[in-house]
Amino acid sequence: MSRLAIPARDEVPETSKPILDAVHAQLGVVPNMFRLIARSPATLQGFAGNNGALAKTLDVKTRERIALAVAQVDGCDYCLSAHSYLGLNLAKISPEEIALNRAGQSGDPKANAAVHFAAKVVRERGHVSNEDIVAVRDAGFSDAQIVEIIAVAAENIFTNLLNIVAETDIDFPVVRADEAA
Repeated sequence: MSRLAIPARDEVPETSKPILDAVHAQLGVVPNMFRLIARSPATLQGFAGNNGALAKTLDVKTRERIALAVAQVDGCDYCLSAHSYLGLNLAKISPEEIALNRAGQSGDPKANAAVHFAAKVVRERGHVSNEDIVAVRDAGFSDAQIVEIIAVAAENIFTNLLNIVAETDIDFPVVRADEAA
C-alpha cells in the first residue's frame, strides 16, 4: 500500500482536475503517480509543463529508453513498470530493446549513446568526462540535444524519487528493478 495516499480524481484540488482530465484524454486512464502529484497543484502544473515541453524534444523512443535506464539505475519499480508498458505499447520498443535500455544500452548505435550517457549522468550525479560528451556528440547529438537528454533524465529522477518515497501502488504490469530484464 502506498505510503502517501493516492486520491481519487474527485478528491484532488480543483486546479489539478483539468490536468488529470488531459492525462485521461491522452492515456485513457490516470495513473496513480499523476493522482499522487495532483495533491500539489503547483507540482502537477510544473511536472505537466515540463513533460509537455520535453515531448517536443527527443523522439518518443529515445525518451522512453532514457526513462527505462534511469528507472533501473534508481531502482524505481513503479517507473520501471510504467515505462516498460509505455515502451512496449506507445513507443513500440521490443522486449529485447527494453532489456538493453535497462542496462543503459540500446541496439541502435545513436540511441545507445544517449541511453548510456543518461544512465552515466544519473549514476555519477553529473560528473561525466569530456570523453562522455564527445561520445554523445560523435553519435550525432547536438549540444542542445545533450541538454535535452539531461532534462529527460532529470525529469525521471523526480518521478523515481517520488514513487520510491511514496511506495506508489503500481498500476501497470509489474517489473522489478532487482529482477533480470
